[in-house]
Amino acid sequence: MRLPRNHREFVLFLLIVSLISVNLITPLISMFELGFSFEVWQNTLRVLPFIWLAVVSLVILTQKPSGKLKDLIVHPKDSFRSQITINILCNVFLMSFFITLIGAWIGEGAIHWAPVSEFFGKWPRNFSIAFLVEAIIAQPIARQVLYRYHLKKETFE
Repeated sequence: MRLPRNHREFVLFLLIVSLISVNLITPLISMFELGFSFEVWQNTLRVLPFIWLAVVSLVILTQKPSGKLKDLIVHPKDSFRSQITINILCNVFLMSFFITLIGAWIGEGAIHWAPVSEFFGKWPRNFSIAFLVEAIIAQPIARQVLYRYHLKKETFE
């Protein structure tokens, strides 16, 4: 009831999760990086559409590898919650790995080596922020929307 059942529902789920995530994670990481100010927030808003496109593209590209990674960790008989938690963990692990670099390049408007050389200092923070937002805010909201959609759909059938 809380998971996408077809491609259309997956697109809805992806839209909800990605929009919430990008609008929370990107400003948080930017502000931890550059300081908490109105100017930093305004500059972050300018790059959000590009970050969102990168995130959606990466979700699609990393979906199968993160699923395989999850399957290595959990047993098919494990609970729904453990399956979902490990799924979020694997998705965020792969996404944060790539977006730590790509997001810095998009935010700075240039590809250079600084994000690569600073990667291991910044990635743990980015992963932690992304995991908390995904696990506590974005995915629960999207799953609730799907749950209500499925309930409503079943009552009309």
